[in-house]
Amino acid sequence: MSALSPAAPADPARAQPTGEQWTIGHGAFEATVVEVGGGLRTLTRDGVDLVAGYAADEPCASGRGQQLMPWPNRLRDGRYTFGGTEHQLPITEVPRGNASHGLVRWALWELVELEDDRVTVGYRLHPQPGWDHFLDLRTTYLLDDSGLVVTAAALNVGPSAAPFGYGAHPYLAIGDTLLPDVELQVPAATWVEVDDRLLPAATHPVDGKPCDFREAHRVGPATLDTAYTDVLRDEDGMWRCTVSAGDRATTLWADAAFPWLQVFTAIAEDRKGEVGIAVEPMSCPADAFNSGRDLVVLGPGEEWTGTWGISPA
Repeated sequence: MSALSPAAPADPARAQPTGEQWTIGHGAFEATVVEVGGGLRTLTRDGVDLVAGYAADEPCASGRGQQLMPWPNRLRDGRYTFGGTEHQLPITEVPRGNASHGLVRWALWELVELEDDRVTVGYRLHPQPGWDHFLDLRTTYLLDDSGLVVTAAALNVGPSAAPFGYGAHPYLAIGDTLLPDVELQVPAATWVEVDDRLLPAATHPVDGKPCDFREAHRVGPATLDTAYTDVLRDEDGMWRCTVSAGDRATTLWADAAFPWLQVFTAIAEDRKGEVGIAVEPMSCPADAFNSGRDLVVLGPGEEWTGTWGISPA
């Protein structure tokens, strides 16, 4: 471990809402990862925000930079059946009656390794109400010439098979640009229709729909809280989603572990806090513990890994 110091809080005598702050750098890039949730708080190039984060003395709001495990998005009624047993998770999205965004968003993650250009954080997810399994979770944030590279891993260290899904919730920064003027490219051919609880109801081709952003164009009047699949990958096997605002353009990319992504524009529409558009790489859709769609099942000793990143376009 290097002697690189954590980011200095505004008031060292006061505990920070997101705990310890670990700052890394490479060339023009700098990023800060936090203890609470093991998430990404900031990412800049030459001091310009690439993600819409939050200050060290602020709590994380709207899922900014959080990790979503062992499921992303929502589970209907917090209920699912696995291994022949019905499970009931706590309801964390009370107005809609869902269990939302996993079990580790507010957990205290441990520092595993810290170097000048990378930080690895870890958390052991233990059995708890509605969840019977042991997972060792590790996430490495690395800065290189391309920007940020994030590698997440989940190892089943328990005695029985475990269901698993992963998501991340960064917001790509748009600065002062108004949402209708932002240009968006989403490389996916299918979108998910949802019900009034934001749970999947059907899938449809994006052809001719307001959510079709396969060719980059302005957001205009579109409002997105939309999951996509049938992603369109480049020759290197990655899909790339790009948000362009004024003189900045930022791309989120993801490897084969991520056949899904979610794009969320409400924060940019409402101009809440640091403004950005959420682009969320996901290994499975909402309610996958019930539908089984792209759900990963990890046997004892088995590991899942996935890599995504953020780069200036």
